Amino acid sequence: MWSDEFDDAGLPNTAKWSYDTERNAVGWYNNELQYYGNARPENSSVSNGLLVLTARREDLSTAGLPDWGGQRYSSARLITRDKASWIYGFFEVRAKLPCGVGTWPAIWMLSAPPQTRWPDDGELDIMEHVGFDPGVVHATAHTGAFNHTLGNHRTATTTIADACSEFHRYQMTWTANRITVGVDDHNYYQYSNDGSGNAEWPFDSPQFLILNIAIGGDWGGQMGVNDTIFPVRMEIDYVRVYQ
Repeated sequence: MWSDEFDDAGLPNTAKWSYDTERNAVGWYNNELQYYGNARPENSSVSNGLLVLTARREDLSTAGLPDWGGQRYSSARLITRDKASWIYGFFEVRAKLPCGVGTWPAIWMLSAPPQTRWPDDGELDIMEHVGFDPGVVHATAHTGAFNHTLGNHRTATTTIADACSEFHRYQMTWTANRITVGVDDHNYYQYSNDGSGNAEWPFDSPQFLILNIAIGGDWGGQMGVNDTIFPVRMEIDYVRVYQ
């Protein structure tokens, strides 16, 4: 019912995606280090049928006010907020991940406005990968009752040895009863609705998609950031939503 095949070269399609830059001035969540570019082709562009998100180490000696905020790292965070959101469905993103110590790419979802109180309104992580643990991808559901700030988030991992060199299909099936996450049609994570209420299951309201590469942070930066790896790219062949 919704897709982006990334067939038109240039910047990402603004009818489908926005640039999330709202915390650039105050710092991103989880003590992340990146500045997210706004319509900056060095950080997000479409070519050869791929969306390419690029994280870069910037030259701090550049004179003037650069379009990357004068910070050491720049990256991209694309969202469908206010353009597309969904309740339930099958979500598939075919992607090749960046690697390197300090990288933290993610394919995930957050509650659409006006319900934006985290974690009470829920977060669905279809794919997370931290560069110090190459090939291990994570799926997680965050709720008011179960989230990483409480240390009891419901999560699972699977290992994809070539996640950074080959494309894989990251998938989530979301129904009124359960959330199932897999890779290449192999499911490895399930979170079920046990009927206990909103604190355990806030997933009956619309959520929007997010694609990003974070740098450093409380999790991604646990082993520091290797400045020799940059630039690093997450390449996305398509994003598809079925209902």
